[in-house]
Amino acid sequence: MTEAQAVGARGVSLSRWCGWVVVGGLALTPLLGWLGPMGFAVLVGLMGLLCLPALRIADEDRPQAVVLLTALVWAAMSTAWSPYHPSKPGNNTALKLAFELPLFWSAMCAARAADPRLRTLALKVLAWGTALFGVLLLAEVVADARIFETLHLKFYGPIRHDISQTKVAHSAFVLALLTPLAFAAALRARVTPWVVLPMAAGAILAGLRFKGEAPALAIFLAVIVGLASWRWPKGGPRALAAGAVVYWLAAPLVILGVRAAGLYETLQHRVELSWSMRMDYWRHAVDWTLDHPIRGWGLDASRMFSPGIVLHPHDDALQVWLELGGVGAVLAAAFFALTLNRLAREEADAPTAGVVAACTVYLLFGALNFGVWQEWWLALGGLAAVGAALLRGPAPS
Repeated sequence: MTEAQAVGARGVSLSRWCGWVVVGGLALTPLLGWLGPMGFAVLVGLMGLLCLPALRIADEDRPQAVVLLTALVWAAMSTAWSPYHPSKPGNNTALKLAFELPLFWSAMCAARAADPRLRTLALKVLAWGTALFGVLLLAEVVADARIFETLHLKFYGPIRHDISQTKVAHSAFVLALLTPLAFAAALRARVTPWVVLPMAAGAILAGLRFKGEAPALAIFLAVIVGLASWRWPKGGPRALAAGAVVYWLAAPLVILGVRAAGLYETLQHRVELSWSMRMDYWRHAVDWTLDHPIRGWGLDASRMFSPGIVLHPHDDALQVWLELGGVGAVLAAAFFALTLNRLAREEADAPTAGVVAACTVYLLFGALNFGVWQEWWLALGGLAAVGAALLRGPAPS
């Protein structure tokens, strides 16, 4: 065997290995999304670790890679002035980010490097697996989350019924994010498009049944954005990119403007308790951001502002402003602007429209629900990038 043949054989072996790793990861996704979303950090990290030989930074990736690396360095630097001091490595967000960035990127590269036949299989697994995920959540709606509760009691320990309901509602967020990607995967892999029905129904009904309105809103928004991006393949992603930039850069100004108009307290008294608590976090976050608007208070500083803020402000943009200041906000805006502008196309493309819709859902949930540094949430973004890489690969034969 010549050297060229040996290199070619290694390339074929790597593509097959990456393909099976991606297929396996996606096959585990429905079960993990249903029973333990926190485990996504382990799953996506393991996918990346197993496929490190496939790690590449393509020419078109360089701007985003530079932004992410700069953001990582800035976040690490900010620990020098942060009031939060982790007591153990497991609580050190900067350390975790330093591992997550290359591992999650490697998982995305694995999807790109996967053997074409296995890439098609992965798309089918994504489509059918997400449909199964939807069926499981529909069953939980009918059973009032008793299935999850029974399994938790049998294999882990007792759990209150209201917490079981909250856990299932949590799963609805995962399903809502995966639904646009899975529907696009179904179209790409020539799977019946009707698989979208249990996905959408599971996310909507589980969310509404267990007091998580955001998944239902996300499905509605994904349909609108997906159709708009399909109808206007160039303007749709660019419009969303502009909206993302405004969100990341102007979030504190919006809060200040509403307060200056005298409407903030009025709105806060009229909304439900959960929304009123969020608005209280947002108000405190903006007030404290004004103390250090450029550098921020430092990574994970949100944890130190209780009771004004409990853990995080429940808005990614405000958390970035509070902890990393205007520098961090500009970097976040740049990343999403670059990512979404890359999705602009000359002609209508259903898979790309699905990716744009998923980006919208991720931004929505980040704006209303989750802390920006939560490892399972970042891993879910990495898993979405894996799905996007599969969808943007060569069309299945």
